[in-house]
Amino acid sequence: MSVLPLVFTSGWASGINAYAVVLLLGVFGATGISDEVPESLQRPDVLIAAGILFACEAVADKIPYVDSVWDTVHTVIRPVSGAVVGALLAGQSGSLPDLAAGAVGGSTALASHFVKAGTRMAINSSPEPFSNMIVSTAEDLGVGGIVTFAMFYPEAAAIIAAVLLVLGLIAVYFLVSRIRRFLRRRAQRREERQLAAHAGRPPD
Repeated sequence: MSVLPLVFTSGWASGINAYAVVLLLGVFGATGISDEVPESLQRPDVLIAAGILFACEAVADKIPYVDSVWDTVHTVIRPVSGAVVGALLAGQSGSLPDLAAGAVGGSTALASHFVKAGTRMAINSSPEPFSNMIVSTAEDLGVGGIVTFAMFYPEAAAIIAAVLLVLGLIAVYFLVSRIRRFLRRRAQRREERQLAAHAGRPPD
């Protein structure tokens, strides 16, 4: 079960930024920092793709409303990525069944994705854009720091990730009213666009 803390931490991080996790793990494996990283994550094509997608997310994640659209698209991608990375890590070490590792990584990624998406909706209910940029930067640095920390102290990193996940879920609970406000505002904007498009059509 020695790989379980790393699986849990990578799952939590994948729910926030799956491309950063793949990129970091691949670099750590390719440079020999960790022997726990499977070769499939170290391939140049995987690293290049992860780097490009990470750059795209780094930009989209800092733009109000665009970040929520990005989160919606990644509702499936992030948990699947967490599950795949968890299964690969387990297969590399042989200390945990692949299916169990995939379940841990995927479910943890889904929970942290829920926290990220909910928090962003609450932040986007505010008109100023700066808090969005600050939170996005903090998330990127947090993922990078904890995944790096997990390479050397996996148990401690897993504890930190678990605490952050619980705190995030609690925060989302208290931000429900702001999340509802964001959803109402988005629905209103969608209706306004539909009305504008309908008004611009020529009469039948």
